[in-house]
Amino acid sequence: MNAALATTTAATPALRRETPPLRHCTIAKPSIFRSNRVSFESGVQRKTLPRISASSQNASAAVNVAADASIPSEMKAWVYSEYGGVDVLKLESNISVPVVNDDQVLIKVVAAALNPVDAKRRQGKFKATDSPLPTVPGYDVAGIVVKVGSAVKNFKEGDEVYANVSEKALEGPKQSGSLAEYTAVEEKLLALKPKNIDFAQAAGLPLAIETADEGLVRTEFSAGKSILVLNGAGGVGSLAIQLAKHVYGASMVAATASTGKLELVRSLGADLAIDYTKENIEDLTERFDVVFDAIGMCDKAVKVIKEGGKVVALTGAVTPPGFRFVVTSNGDVLKKLNPYIESGKVKPVVDPKGPFPFSRVADAFSYLETNHATGKVVVYPIP
Repeated sequence: MNAALATTTAATPALRRETPPLRHCTIAKPSIFRSNRVSFESGVQRKTLPRISASSQNASAAVNVAADASIPSEMKAWVYSEYGGVDVLKLESNISVPVVNDDQVLIKVVAAALNPVDAKRRQGKFKATDSPLPTVPGYDVAGIVVKVGSAVKNFKEGDEVYANVSEKALEGPKQSGSLAEYTAVEEKLLALKPKNIDFAQAAGLPLAIETADEGLVRTEFSAGKSILVLNGAGGVGSLAIQLAKHVYGASMVAATASTGKLELVRSLGADLAIDYTKENIEDLTERFDVVFDAIGMCDKAVKVIKEGGKVVALTGAVTPPGFRFVVTSNGDVLKKLNPYIESGKVKPVVDPKGPFPFSRVADAFSYLETNHATGKVVVYPIP
């Protein structure tokens, strides 16, 4: 499991639609959410949207907003009003468009992506610090700015942007997230979408790339050091490999993956690809400056570090000297990494079973929760 994921590699073709048969998705009755209308009451003024489109090399679908369209008072969104399994998710059509505060922009959502934290949140695993129910889930977003708050300085209507919409993933995350037609996001969390990738690819990046980068920063990773990435084909792991190699200048990158994903991790920059179905990392003769544990094997990870080495563990029990952190969303991190994405050195990896259309968010969650996704599970297009 990972934390929360340019052109997708040949091993994982971007935007290839190979989704399983559509399951029935319940359309909840409007009355369910109206009793909680205060939570999403909109103060958004009606105004004209520019005509925009999102293109993809591998998908013919385009996103268009008519020039004479206006911001509605209500929107379609996925909602849950109680904690539980995938069945608590309901597609609503009368959710109030979020209020735009002075420091926020309103985004017309084009694509979103799922992370393991989305599932854990829905299951109620951190309900003590969660925002109140009902919840529109979703952290990752890519879309178009359609309204700006009075204090916003660096973004304007029509900008194509991407972001992790909640500054703190576990401490009061946004009640109205990205699995909706519109979401409101603070300026400090935003960055312009890299010009060379489409919205679906961009949506898979924010939370995962911020997690990968923050983990490397916290381990004081730098040029000339070695790293082992556990779950190298996952959303965070696939980016940790690339950042370590192509941004931080790793001398050696090793990564674990299943047999069928070894070529993928090699293509991302792994010098040593380890088949975890056949090899035990404890048997490796190599020792590493850093182990980035994105799967939950900290007890084994601490055995393969050099003296003074560091282990960052995203999930599972933590064995000293390993440590855990919860990512902080920061638009400056995305801005810092944009040049590497635009140059093609860092590439988003979108799971080949997606993108999942908006009507199939429940199916996307079910697939995510198999823990077998490659890269990121993306939802696109969002009408």
